[in-house]
Amino acid sequence: MTHPAHSTGDFASSFQIEGRAVRGRIVRMSAGSIAPILARHDYPAHLASLLGQAVALAALVGSSLKFDGRILVQAEADDGVVRMLVGEYSTSGGVRGYARYDAEAWATLDRINKGKAPHMPQLFGRTGRLGLILIQDNPNIQPYQGVVPLTKGTLAQCAEDYFAMSEQVLSRVRLSVEETASGEWIAGGMMIQKIAGDDARGDTEEHWREAEALFATLTPAELSDPALPATELLYRLFHEQGVRLEDGVPVTDHCTCNEDRLVQTLRQMPDASLHDLVEPDGTLAIDCQFCARHYTIPITRVTGPVN
Repeated sequence: MTHPAHSTGDFASSFQIEGRAVRGRIVRMSAGSIAPILARHDYPAHLASLLGQAVALAALVGSSLKFDGRILVQAEADDGVVRMLVGEYSTSGGVRGYARYDAEAWATLDRINKGKAPHMPQLFGRTGRLGLILIQDNPNIQPYQGVVPLTKGTLAQCAEDYFAMSEQVLSRVRLSVEETASGEWIAGGMMIQKIAGDDARGDTEEHWREAEALFATLTPAELSDPALPATELLYRLFHEQGVRLEDGVPVTDHCTCNEDRLVQTLRQMPDASLHDLVEPDGTLAIDCQFCARHYTIPITRVTGPVN
């Protein structure tokens, strides 16, 4: 029976290859999640695609978390064409994302590449790094962050490096983001990970090599095709072994910004920096980088009344 979340284009779910020591996850994103996120920012097409991949990756990993909180997939650089790229998933199912880049440098790179998609070192330069940041809602638990350099060609390959280096887990990741003929963005992601052998499972190397070979046949078009149900896609890949798709979690476009949280952030800024931002009417005009929502906040709400 199909879980209700699987009937939409916006969900994340785990799957199990029968009798194999391999765990997997799949995510599909469309009108309810990735489409509005990318539509509200006028990013170049290849950058929009990359941001969509970061959001899909955050949903792939975050939907398996066992605590209340959020995960950030954050790629950044000191000297890159792209300075910051963030995809975020909340365990409530909400996703958001934004990118900060040098438009002039992007245009130059696009001419050099003749319109082809740039690879990660081109975008993030020598200082590029990928971090996965886990933030629990419990304020007494410090965030956890693992970081690896952005040396591979794609975000998916860099994510595989992260799991191998930071978590010592062999993983294969595929991410696909496409713009439809009607101009709407869709995305898909899939990940498989090797489960280590033990006395009960024995050696799991053969299981992993088999799943890895089948996973390698997955195409970007299959991954993001809204007309191809996730159940059918998984059956194409793993039908000889048998595969079971678990209950899905809905994924939605949802920004966590609000005025109270923004005020608390502003109160942590130095007074000199804060007053540089004050408008002539005594307010602070702030836009959320994620959802582009505009806030107009009286400076007195941040600093208190002036005597």
